Amino acid sequence: MYAIPPIDCPIAPRVSPHIADAEAELAGWARKCGLISDDDGRSWLAAEAYAGHAGRIFPDAQPADLALLAMIFAWFYLIDDACDGTARPEPGRTRRYVTELLSLLHGSRHPTEVFTGPARTMLVEIWGALRAEMPAAWQERFTDATARYLGGVLDEAENKEAGHRPGVAEYIELRRAASAAEISHLLTEFATHTRMPDAIYHHPALRAVRLAGNDLLSWFNDLHSLDKDIATSGGHNLVLAIAHERDLPVEAAVGEAVGMWQERMDGFAALRDRVPSFGTQFDGAVRRHVDGVARSVRGTLDWTLVSGRYRADPPETR
Repeated sequence: MYAIPPIDCPIAPRVSPHIADAEAELAGWARKCGLISDDDGRSWLAAEAYAGHAGRIFPDAQPADLALLAMIFAWFYLIDDACDGTARPEPGRTRRYVTELLSLLHGSRHPTEVFTGPARTMLVEIWGALRAEMPAAWQERFTDATARYLGGVLDEAENKEAGHRPGVAEYIELRRAASAAEISHLLTEFATHTRMPDAIYHHPALRAVRLAGNDLLSWFNDLHSLDKDIATSGGHNLVLAIAHERDLPVEAAVGEAVGMWQERMDGFAALRDRVPSFGTQFDGAVRRHVDGVARSVRGTLDWTLVSGRYRADPPETR
């Protein structure tokens, strides 16, 4: 395990008061979908703290909404493990898995052969609930973001199979794609019952905020998952990309990565301030969206400190 210098995150932490209820509902839903089957499974799910993750990013969500958000988070981590949890990926099988998953999102009713089991059952339930609530334009953004995420996961799998270790600039672009951060950002509209037109959602100032938010939570995750990634990522980790490109020992690359993270964090407030007004009809939704990006950073940092998914000696966060 590598020592990670302290970081300074000025975004104030917040926590939903409904996490315990969402966790209980998530456990029942996970049992119904076949993800867990006994008390050991329930204990594992509780230790992962997916309801706590959702509750830190969406602290104002209503209890029923928070439970669905916790289910979505649990599903995405399940997909991440299925597609990217091994040092010996099978890109052909992963591509078929992704194709079947996306076909289901696009409305296919054909049976799936690789994308099966709890992951498929969970997605059917999640997508049905989201489609009942969210407008068509948002659904298209969600499916597009999921496709980008899965495309990034596929690119990493193919790199690992080929033995290609990316440099820092290449890795940053890959990591942005292979992160579910954009999906978390999109879910703010569901959690807050607000809506943004596509023209506003895709505005360059909002995109800049989301890119920074993606980098901040992704690079922090790379610091935390470093021990695992040394064994399984084939160099697809910011620390490992720095070490490879600059010919540094891992310990020194950790310090470089923390410096990059802090510089990105120090510029985040200025990016938020550059978001213009879009008029009284939309400014409330825009403000909640930008706040949601910020909370996705702080909430992920704080969740990482308590989740059983990561090691027990996290970097200090202020």
